Amino acid sequence: MNLYHKIFKEYWNPYVAIGIAGLLSALYFGITGTVWAVTGEFTRLGGHVLQWFGVDVSKWAYFELIGINGSPLNRTDGWIVIGMLVGALMMILLSSSFKIRIPNQKRRLVQGFIGGIIAGFGARLAMGCNLAAFFTGVPQFSFHAWIFMIMTAVGTFFGVKVVNTRWWLGKPNLQSSKGKRRMKRKKIKNSNIQPVLGWLLACVYAGIIVYFLATGKNLLAVGALAGAFFGILIERGQICFTSAFRDLWISGRAIMSKAIAVGMIISVVVTFIFIQTGSTQIIKIAAPSTIIGGLLFGFGIVLAGGCETGMMYRAMEGQVLFLIVGAGNIVGATLLSYGWDHFGIFNTLAAGWPQVNLITEWGPTGALIGTLIMLVLWFLFSNWWEKRFRYGTGIKHEQTKHITIKEV
Repeated sequence: MNLYHKIFKEYWNPYVAIGIAGLLSALYFGITGTVWAVTGEFTRLGGHVLQWFGVDVSKWAYFELIGINGSPLNRTDGWIVIGMLVGALMMILLSSSFKIRIPNQKRRLVQGFIGGIIAGFGARLAMGCNLAAFFTGVPQFSFHAWIFMIMTAVGTFFGVKVVNTRWWLGKPNLQSSKGKRRMKRKKIKNSNIQPVLGWLLACVYAGIIVYFLATGKNLLAVGALAGAFFGILIERGQICFTSAFRDLWISGRAIMSKAIAVGMIISVVVTFIFIQTGSTQIIKIAAPSTIIGGLLFGFGIVLAGGCETGMMYRAMEGQVLFLIVGAGNIVGATLLSYGWDHFGIFNTLAAGWPQVNLITEWGPTGALIGTLIMLVLWFLFSNWWEKRFRYGTGIKHEQTKHITIKEV
């Protein structure tokens, strides 16, 4: 029971969870030739919705670039997203922690939707979110990922300034202790069935993976399996890139930032081995679109309350707000795909800019060592910032040190 409690009841050490995620993302690249990503599939889903309403999006330049043939059920990227949702939901049920939650302040739903639109638009403008343009982009030695990372940090800084204003926070809507007691009793009553549903979900999903293998759809099986593992890791590790940046500005807390740096170091080394043995890198343009996209993405995820990874597992927890954030994310990504050629976004912000490959520019050894040094510096900076914030503002730290990863 102690082992079960540690695995399913307690949240995992972020260093362990993100370290495994870094290794898994590199292995996924080595096996499939593609990377862990989600917003591209969100964009395709937006295109499919438009197609259901009779809109022909097949000739839109953005969909010609990322592809829209088929459906999420027959795309590897689709099963990555499905798997992440299933993996997260499975662990939530096994820990008996699913519960429908609606914000007391209904304005948060509107704010989350707006934040989701901004984040989705920015992510696709930069050709990737915190995963493809950051966590898996740096290990590809694509220079655009460093631009995106820096601008995301800047965007979150300004996002924090906005969400801390009185007009954004609004008036608190306090709930009586009696209401809290009722919710607690209801949670206990429903908690017994949740683990059963979790194991049932796991069995059904395992059956789908076996079916893919039996019918020769090996890549779909890999995508479905990897997606489930990613979902398990982001939920148990409470991995949220929003908190990695936002917490630096609010409380000085740097554990998520440092853990992400460690996970990326692992991913860089393993990905480098795959690249040197023949795997093709995924390099994206370093352009003004990357700068603006990263800035908008960072700003939007703070307004929304979570990034793509955080949004997905929190939605599976029953937090209605993040279903709204997800809808906004799809809307924003779809708007960008329309404006890519119809509003001249590509010609203005992306056309003619190069794909900067650090391995080509610095050589294999230089790129590996240089990337690792930059990640170590990021880790050290985060550690320094945390100590500076803690010891430089003692009273403020005492007020904020109990902020947890869960609080978004």
